[in-house]
Amino acid sequence: MIKNKLFIVTISISAFVAIGMKLPYHHSENLKVLPKDISDAKLDSMMQSYTAALGVQCSFCHTPAQNTDSLDYVSDTNPMKDNARGMMKMVIDINKTYFYFDKNTKPEYLNVIHCKTCHKGEPIPPTQ
Repeated sequence: MIKNKLFIVTISISAFVAIGMKLPYHHSENLKVLPKDISDAKLDSMMQSYTAALGVQCSFCHTPAQNTDSLDYVSDTNPMKDNARGMMKMVIDINKTYFYFDKNTKPEYLNVIHCKTCHKGEPIPPTQ
């Protein structure tokens, strides 16, 4: 009898958790420059630093999702996303070539030269 009650309680709690729990969304789909094993928190932090460095919103590079108010982060239809990837590769290469001292840190995570170095809060870097 006690085993049956314990079984029912366990199943009930499991069902409640499964129904009420939202599966985690991994932003790391369609990554072509950053490491595939990047955490969502690290990816979000990097993306926020990009928006601040360029003075833009996420929609500058990401396409609006259909039938919703959010963005389709996986889509490559916005040409600025490919441009951003090129810029990311350039910054990673500069940091890896000239500033890569700690071999325990991935060069993608180095922050010596970054977007703000040239962009200074503008979508297009100032000429002066």
